[in-house]
Amino acid sequence: MNRCRPTLGEGRHHPNQKEHALKITVYTTPACGQCVSTKRWLDRNHADYNTVDLSKSPQDLAAVKALGYEAAPVVIVNDNGDTHDEKHWFGFRPDLLSEFCKPAQAAA
Repeated sequence: MNRCRPTLGEGRHHPNQKEHALKITVYTTPACGQCVSTKRWLDRNHADYNTVDLSKSPQDLAAVKALGYEAAPVVIVNDNGDTHDEKHWFGFRPDLLSEFCKPAQAAA
């Protein structure tokens, strides 16, 4: 079973993982197939993440557009709390999701 790096203080923790502040946010819109696929991938891999419905949050929509995105989902991953180190992309990207959500080593 895959375990993703958890958000500090939240969710599931694997015994061999160090706690750190990984934060995954998925910005979605209603009836978005790629949004559903992204959230399904994260759920299947036991990731802790937050979702924001862009149709209900004009402030978040403006922030996503300021990053240059016009389509959903937009995924933002922050590994250490520094916004300069954020990684972000749009669309269902299992390749990038896998890069930030690696299986934990099995307990010895």
